[in-house]
Amino acid sequence: MTTIAMIPGRIGSTRLPMKNLALLGGRPLLSYAVRAAKAAGVFDRIIVNGDHEAFRPIAEQEGVEFYLRPKALGSSSTSSDEVVHDFMRAYPADAIAWINPTSPLQTGEEIRRVVEHFRAERLDSLITVEDRYVHAMAGGRPVNFIPEGPFARTQDLTPVQLFVYSVMMWRTATFMRAFEQSGHALLSGRFGVFPVSKRTAILIKTPEDLQVVEALLSAAASEVRYDGRAPKMAGQAR
Repeated sequence: MTTIAMIPGRIGSTRLPMKNLALLGGRPLLSYAVRAAKAAGVFDRIIVNGDHEAFRPIAEQEGVEFYLRPKALGSSSTSSDEVVHDFMRAYPADAIAWINPTSPLQTGEEIRRVVEHFRAERLDSLITVEDRYVHAMAGGRPVNFIPEGPFARTQDLTPVQLFVYSVMMWRTATFMRAFEQSGHALLSGRFGVFPVSKRTAILIKTPEDLQVVEALLSAAASEVRYDGRAPKMAGQAR
C-alpha cells in the first residue's frame, strides 16, 4: 500500500496567528511534524501541503517535498475535506496520512503504530483520540455513568474518546468516492480510532498551549519522588 504523509501548513489562524511558523524550542512548529513523519519510517513520500510560500523553505530544509495548494483553499472557511480531496488529486496514492503540526510531542514510533493499525484493521478512515477516564456529560446528559447509581470510580468508567487529530488517515479510493457523492469524507467507509499518549494529546491552539509545551520540552525528566514521611511500600526504593 503506497502511503503519503501530508503535513498541512496554513498561514492564517485566529487564536495563534501564523501558528505553524511559531517557534518551539527554537524550531518552527511545522518541523516537528515533518521529523516525526520521517522517523516513523512508513511513508513512501512526505509532503508539506501549504497555502503560502513561507512554508517552502522549511520543507526544503527538512528534506521533504512541498505542495502549494490553490489560493482558494487557503481561507478559514475551507474544509479539511476540500484540502484532502485536492491533495489526493495532485498526489495519487493508496492512502494519505494527515500528520498534524498541532501535536508537536507525537513521536515517529507512535505514528508508525497508527499506520500499522490502519492497515491491519483494513480501515478506510481513522482519527487519533485520547482515552479519558472521567465522568462526562453532553447536552446536560450523562455519557458514561448512571447518576442514580453509586458514583463509579474513574478507573471503572468506559473512557470517553476525545478526537486529537494528531494523525488522520484515509484510503484514497473510499475518500474520493464519498467526497464526490456528498462533499465530505473525513469519516468515510470503515472508520476507526487509535488512542494516543497524553503528551501527543496536548494540542497547540493558543499562545498558552505553546508555553505549556515549551515548558515540557525544557523540563528535565525525573522519577516520581515522595515526601519523606510517606510509608515505604514493598519494592519501593527510598
